Amino acid sequence: MTQRSVAGPEGRMPDMPEDPDEAPARRPGELGLRELLRWSWRQLTSMRTALVLLLLLALAAVPGSLIPQSGVDSLKASRWQDEHATLTPIYSKLGLFDVYSTPWFGAIYVLLMVSLVGCIVPRLRVYWRGLRAQPPAAPRHLLRLPDSASYTTSEEPDAVLARARTILRRQRHRIRGAEAGDDAVSAERGFLREAGNLVFHLSVILVLVGFAMGSLLGYKGGVIVVVGPDAGFTNTLSQYDDFDPGSLFSESRMDPFTFHIDDFKVSWLNSGPRQGMAKGFQSELTYCQKTDCSDEKKYDLRVNHPLKIGSTEVFLIGHGYAPVITVRDGQGNVSYSGPTVFLPQNQTFFSFGVVKATAAKPEQIGLQGVFYPTFIMDDKGNPATLMGNDLNPLISMHVYAGDLNPSGGPQSVYALDTSAAKQVMNPANPKQPLRLDMKPGQTAQLPNGLGSVTFDKVVRWNRVQISQTPGKGLALGGVVLCLIGLLGSLFIRPRRVWVRARRGESGTLVEVAALDRSGGGDTDAVVRSLVAALQEEKQ
Repeated sequence: MTQRSVAGPEGRMPDMPEDPDEAPARRPGELGLRELLRWSWRQLTSMRTALVLLLLLALAAVPGSLIPQSGVDSLKASRWQDEHATLTPIYSKLGLFDVYSTPWFGAIYVLLMVSLVGCIVPRLRVYWRGLRAQPPAAPRHLLRLPDSASYTTSEEPDAVLARARTILRRQRHRIRGAEAGDDAVSAERGFLREAGNLVFHLSVILVLVGFAMGSLLGYKGGVIVVVGPDAGFTNTLSQYDDFDPGSLFSESRMDPFTFHIDDFKVSWLNSGPRQGMAKGFQSELTYCQKTDCSDEKKYDLRVNHPLKIGSTEVFLIGHGYAPVITVRDGQGNVSYSGPTVFLPQNQTFFSFGVVKATAAKPEQIGLQGVFYPTFIMDDKGNPATLMGNDLNPLISMHVYAGDLNPSGGPQSVYALDTSAAKQVMNPANPKQPLRLDMKPGQTAQLPNGLGSVTFDKVVRWNRVQISQTPGKGLALGGVVLCLIGLLGSLFIRPRRVWVRARRGESGTLVEVAALDRSGGGDTDAVVRSLVAALQEEKQ
């Protein structure tokens, strides 16, 4: 049957009426929605993408190691922000003071998890099929392989192949062949190398899941506890100076306990360029795992030796001085009394602090100044610190009178708002601010009937971090598996070995060859040792 062409006079097809319900034809190379999603998934789950995301995660964690994190040590972070006024607004917008809670860090984290799972699941299926499969049959021309050898013997081929199978099984090879009608034995070993690779990648997922559990379900908080039986800590939210909970944190998961610091011991360097700096710390704690303190226990808390109470860990991360200061107002009433936490500014524990006597009358009294653990006077009559040990302590403070909280809102205990207060001047020189330089036991009278300030003594404080990390064990197990998988993938050499025996005119020709599948292996030694073993067992 003849078909007629419907082409026009110039060889072109005539224009057909357009069907409004017909989908427009795609251009060459254009992807539909399904193809685009499939291509995107393949790109995301490729090993190259997983490595790139792992590198990005490592780079994203660098700011968290270099820049003080508010969730780890809010005091250190606030001091850094005060010292870098230009960078602080930029870093705050980028979330660099709380890197691990930023959306961009979480996006990298989730994408890496999805990429690793997408990489590993198909490889697990392929590995399972390969694990159940037999070694490949022997190539037709064994002697063409780079590492091969041959010899002639008077034995029957079946006897040679049976002996080869015994030797290779002894060397933990998987065997194929040497059955009826086969003229060669195929063997393979080192198949666990791929298992090592898979374990390594699975361990990375376990580590990521462990860290994610700690970030979502756990919490981390910090508190400054003054040394002494009169101060202490109870594990409730109101007791924390700063608290960083996970997104799925529940207050019911907090372990009930209390503790106080009986004594704090510091070892100081007495010689060398770092003379006067601390080299070791130890806090003697009394704690109990119930709020009624019916089971008191002792513990020596040291750096990197946390106290574990239930699922919570208590770490010692810092220390400093808290001068005990008493402020009496113009009527002789005590308007402020107690240890005042001064924050260290350098390694010699030169510290800064403030006092707010808001109950003083007729005017509120504010003190702002520094603490010198061991001081000397310079040529100009100004105090300077020598070392961190409190061998010769001194406080030097300026005085303010007036409204110390004009806004009426919450304030930091480490900052003094002097916008609505006046600085008290020196009566002997009205142009010079009044400065109180006092040693323990000294009292200074304030002018204009404001009252007096007494420096009673010096006590210490400890900075303690309290954290709960649910996925810590899973992350540790992942690290151990990572090392096992890495060792397996590095030291296991996958190779294949073939032995062929055929009857020839001058006897049985035995051919032996080996192939290293990872590259760089010494298969020539494998061939020589196998030939020697075959000939030796014959004798």
